[in-house]
Amino acid sequence: MNSSRFNQMSNKQIDSLLVEIQQKSLTVTQRINLFSEMFLDMDYDSKCTGDGPYAIYEPYPLVNFRQTNCMVLCEHVLALSISDNWSHFFNNLQNIRYQNGVIGIKTRNHYTVADWLPENSWLLDDVTKSVGGKFAKPITRTISHKQFFKSKGLTNFDYIKPDRTIDAWFIPFSKLKVLKDLIQPGDIISIIFSKKKNIFSAHMTIVAQKDDQLVIRESSNSKMTTFDTPFEKWVDQKTDLGKYCGVTIFRVKPEINQPGKIILPQNIKYIKKAK
Repeated sequence: MNSSRFNQMSNKQIDSLLVEIQQKSLTVTQRINLFSEMFLDMDYDSKCTGDGPYAIYEPYPLVNFRQTNCMVLCEHVLALSISDNWSHFFNNLQNIRYQNGVIGIKTRNHYTVADWLPENSWLLDDVTKSVGGKFAKPITRTISHKQFFKSKGLTNFDYIKPDRTIDAWFIPFSKLKVLKDLIQPGDIISIIFSKKKNIFSAHMTIVAQKDDQLVIRESSNSKMTTFDTPFEKWVDQKTDLGKYCGVTIFRVKPEINQPGKIILPQNIKYIKKAK
């Protein structure tokens, strides 16, 4: 089944696939590896998803298995990997993409490090500092939702997050090969801008394993598709690019990364409360 591609499947077939995979008792990261492979060769589109057909500003689909982009790839794969049917996938996806699953441009987790990771800390840990060890470096950025929404054409700024100065950690590209054995299939790697002061993340990727080889799986406008690159080659390609300084690494929480583990969307609020 993992030789299939999602862009060749109907929603009903994806539902059947989720039911089938759940019976195999795979861990969440094993399912990330399996499902992400099924996105390979999918067309890239920066506007492949939005807030649905009734939205005012970005009326693109809430779900899209015909095109993808870097963040949408990660969101769809994570939602698939914690779900056992289409309905649970759809609702888990909204909980990953939006604050408390409330659909809207103001509640979407736009900024990877500032919004997306904190809002998904019930599912993922930032392991950048623990993986990087002595090589990890601090970085500070000021995030302005007001300026971001102005660029989208919004004029009402009620109910948005205030400007925030945020501290984070990154691992320089020059140290990634040394740390390769500490990086795991299923990790989410985010590339960090080196010079921009108002944003951390430039791009999101998935670490996968293929033919016993560690690869970076990504959807990128560099090739306008979804593709794999051997880990060392990918690192070499990025090391000398001055616009990027390194990466952050997010990992599925150990208590969730269990064989057969499924997250019911109605239980996410209780998981957050327990956390």
